Amino acid sequence: MSADTWSSVPLAPPDSIFKLTAAYKADPFPQKVNLGVGAYRDDDSKPWVLPVVKKATELLLNDPNLDHEYLPITGLPEFTSAAARLILGADSPAIAEGRVTSVQTISGTGANHLGALFLSRFYEYGPAGKQVYLSDPTWINHFAIFRNVQIEPLTYPYYDPKTIGLAYDAFLETLSSAPSRSVFLLHACAHNPTGVDPTKEQWGKIADVILEKGHYAFFDCAYQGFASGDLEGDAWAVREFVKRGVPLLVCQSFAKNAGLYGERVGALHVVATTTEAANRIKSQLSVLARSEISNPPAHGARLVSLILNDEKLFGEWKQDIQTMAGRIIAMRKELHRLLTEELKTPGNWDHIVNQIGMFRCVFSFLFVLV
Repeated sequence: MSADTWSSVPLAPPDSIFKLTAAYKADPFPQKVNLGVGAYRDDDSKPWVLPVVKKATELLLNDPNLDHEYLPITGLPEFTSAAARLILGADSPAIAEGRVTSVQTISGTGANHLGALFLSRFYEYGPAGKQVYLSDPTWINHFAIFRNVQIEPLTYPYYDPKTIGLAYDAFLETLSSAPSRSVFLLHACAHNPTGVDPTKEQWGKIADVILEKGHYAFFDCAYQGFASGDLEGDAWAVREFVKRGVPLLVCQSFAKNAGLYGERVGALHVVATTTEAANRIKSQLSVLARSEISNPPAHGARLVSLILNDEKLFGEWKQDIQTMAGRIIAMRKELHRLLTEELKTPGNWDHIVNQIGMFRCVFSFLFVLV
């Protein structure tokens, strides 16, 4: 027999999150709780297709001009331009001045990858080489994404278990001591996995230090609107940084806030200082995207484009977002009430209502189940 060509390939461990989801599906226990992928569920623990997405799907499928031709390399223009307005603001000077490059991506993961790949190829790093600072903790996939493009992940203090809150002073110290022109990945809202976000005042000081040190802000925004129910409020940090001239890019996902998990709808926005720089950035992002996916998928982008560009559908989407965010906030309040009033659990549980988003309070939920 000939030797096995791939005998030296090691067996990789399964992804822990998706392994947990598979175990959940296989478990016959009727009262099981899914602690795998962070996806919204309704009161019956079922996936919720947003009513506005159902309406947009019907409109799309009944469009006599619908075809299945390739999209441009950088994506559906109506989608990318509307997505930029959503995160940066309809009145953003950066958009009006043509300084924003927007590219459709394979959801937020694809945006993170394309942004990281672009930095790996073109960002002028300091003597320390290609590095990125990630919050401790962060979404676990961030590490793999950057390592795959030869950028070494470092960590900065973020979560303080003693206060169950932001390690603000230690965070600022790392920003100050990091080599100039370092790249810091920041969660725009609903930090994954802690649910701890800086206040507006703290964001302002973070921006001060980033500007002083000449750092680059790599924003990951997976939960705009889904965090608080307010699309504008959840974009505040990004818009404030743009207004203050912080060099940055933004990774944007519509998996959570539109319930389009499997459609993989996302965008990468790079904010430049001039229109000429934006044109050069777009040319290189086009080359990178072409070499990897050639063209992005159309269906999900068309759905989101319909929602973002139609005033009535956009209003309905905002209501759907408030339904999801409102339910999560209400569940946090109820969990807090159960722990403090009904069960009289020792300790301070205020972090459950002070934090935001789907994460972190799940551990308290398990405590109640036990």
